[in-house]
Amino acid sequence: MRVRLRCVNCGAEYDVSYKMFMCPKCGQVLEVVFEPDELPPFEEYRRRSRMHGIWRFKELLPFKSKKPVTMGEGNTPLIRLEKLEKVIGIRRLYAKFEGANPTGSFKDRGMSLAVTIAKEVGARAVVAASTGNTAASAAAYSAKAGLKTFLVLPKGKVALGKLAQSILHGAVVVEIEDNFDAALEAVKILAKLEQFYPLNSFNPWRLEGQKTLAFEVFEDIGVPDYVIVPVGNAGNISAIWKGFKELKAFGYSQELPKMVGIQAEGASPLASAYKSGLKVPLFTDNPETIATAIRIGKPVNWLKAWKAVDESGGTFEAVPDSEIIRAQRMLAREEGIAAEPAGATSLAGLIKLASQGYFNGDEEVVIVVTGHGLKDPDSAKFHPTERIRALNVEDAVEKVVSHLGIVVKT
Repeated sequence: MRVRLRCVNCGAEYDVSYKMFMCPKCGQVLEVVFEPDELPPFEEYRRRSRMHGIWRFKELLPFKSKKPVTMGEGNTPLIRLEKLEKVIGIRRLYAKFEGANPTGSFKDRGMSLAVTIAKEVGARAVVAASTGNTAASAAAYSAKAGLKTFLVLPKGKVALGKLAQSILHGAVVVEIEDNFDAALEAVKILAKLEQFYPLNSFNPWRLEGQKTLAFEVFEDIGVPDYVIVPVGNAGNISAIWKGFKELKAFGYSQELPKMVGIQAEGASPLASAYKSGLKVPLFTDNPETIATAIRIGKPVNWLKAWKAVDESGGTFEAVPDSEIIRAQRMLAREEGIAAEPAGATSLAGLIKLASQGYFNGDEEVVIVVTGHGLKDPDSAKFHPTERIRALNVEDAVEKVVSHLGIVVKT
């Protein structure tokens, strides 16, 4: 297996370094490029135990480990959304529910690989900036690996469920009086020190774990027409695209999907620029959205995401918070899927694009639901519910029966 690093901007190539994250020539992010050894038939991956997590695809990963740090991540359900496909007008619609990962988000895929590397290169501690999901995942996987975890979080901007996970796993929480982008700058400085290993998505090795989502979708249904992904720091959409490209390059598939990136209107530096015909993002210092996991104004992987959309013939779209909440409710009450607001953003984007005539109605579409609804319990307040007060058992029974309109014969 031949592995190297390549700049996504200037194309310069470098020998493998697990501590090189940005191109020395132009300062842009790097990607991992590898030529695998002889590959097994794809059926072999299906036969392997799900207990191995992303590592059942070991021949398709650029890092080999005899003892990877894994909790069976990945292997998440691809759920057919039959009621919603009829409402929206899509021939076949699926949700890849990443909330079923060990810590409840897609970050576990990449964290398994990145923390494995951190442990094997002898790091004393790991460090990550986060809007929440990265923090929870980093804390959990580093705890399993026996590594100290430092999390730099924007004070007051992390959902309770994610903060609780980070605390439970014993991370050292550094609350910064600024936004996520400032927290990420602190991590980049710490990453230059030998003792620390960074777990954010400017680390290209982490994204190698996240590309396995594409392998699992292919395993279940082949290559769909569209894959729709919420976009925050913009690593995940590029990782998934890379996975599909490798499936084709390595001879497993013949097709490629179109990639669609969805942002919240209050944090849409990519979607706003793309729709305006610009070639560079419209960064913002003050992103605001209820979808806290994608509340990022300066996505470090913007160029990777931009290329994923351009190369695939897809698009970017932005949706308001009101539509995100509506999509969250639809997933929960029509299909039984509890998504955090950011995870529901992909459905909100699909609905908006469908209403604009973007689809012809005969497509097979996969929306990526990136995180579980319990990640952000505060969002439940935006959804109406019926409550009945009862004085005792008899009163409770009577009111429930009456509510349903049943006449009980005595």
